[in-house]
Amino acid sequence: MPIAAAFLMCILWPAGRLSAQEEYSQVMEFSGRDLWRNGVFAYSGFLFAPAGFDRDGLMLKLVMNAGVYRYWPGNMPGQEVRGAAWQTQAMPGFRIKRGDAEMKFFFGPEWQTHWLWPDDIDNRLRGRNFGLRFAAELWWEATPRTLITGDASLSTLATSHSARIAYGWRVTGELLNDENFYVGPELQYLGADGYGQTRIGLHVTSMRTEEIEWSLAIGYGRDTDGYSSPYVRLGLAQRL
Repeated sequence: MPIAAAFLMCILWPAGRLSAQEEYSQVMEFSGRDLWRNGVFAYSGFLFAPAGFDRDGLMLKLVMNAGVYRYWPGNMPGQEVRGAAWQTQAMPGFRIKRGDAEMKFFFGPEWQTHWLWPDDIDNRLRGRNFGLRFAAELWWEATPRTLITGDASLSTLATSHSARIAYGWRVTGELLNDENFYVGPELQYLGADGYGQTRIGLHVTSMRTEEIEWSLAIGYGRDTDGYSSPYVRLGLAQRL
C-alpha cells in the first residue's frame, strides 16, 4: 500500500507545475555490472521522476539485482560456500537540489533470495527474505572543475550495507565534441553480517556515447576472508 500511494503521488502531484511546452524526461533506465575475484553481479532498473530530473520532487526507484559469489564461513573451516542471489527493491524517494549540490533519498521494501551450496545454516541471508532498505546519493560539483559524489545504503536484512565516496576532476576538450567527464579516486566499503570488503580505485564518471551516459571504475579490494583481488564496475544510464 505505501508503494502504491507513493506511485500515485508521483503521477498526480507534480504534473500541474510543468508547462505544456516544457520538454523534460521523467524516466531513466540504468544497468550495471560488478566483477571481482569472488563474485559477479548484474543489476538493472528504472528511476521515475514525475517532475523531471532537474527539479526537486518525488521519485520512485525500481531495481533488480542478480549474481553469483563464494565465501569461506568461519563455522565451516576450510569449506568454500558458493551462492547465487536475486534481489528486488522498490523504493519511493525524494530529490533535493541546492546550488551545485544534488541529493536523493530512498526508502522502501526489498526482497532477497539466496541459494547456497553447501548450505550454511548460520548465514542470515539464506533462503527467501523480506526487509527494508534506506539509500542516499550525493552529487556535488564543488567547483566548476571538480566533483564530489557518493552513495550509501543500509538494509534490515543481515544489516547488509555499502558506502562509496569519490572525487573527480573534469576532463573536456575538442576531441570529446565539447562533452566532459570526471576522473579521480574512489573509496568503497560493502558488506553484511560476518563479511566486509574495502575497495580503493579510479573512476571515470559521466562519459557520454550518444544518448547513453556511462561510468567505469577499476581498482583493488580486500575482504574479511583475507582475499584480495582487482575489481571492475560498469554503469550505464539513459533517459527515456
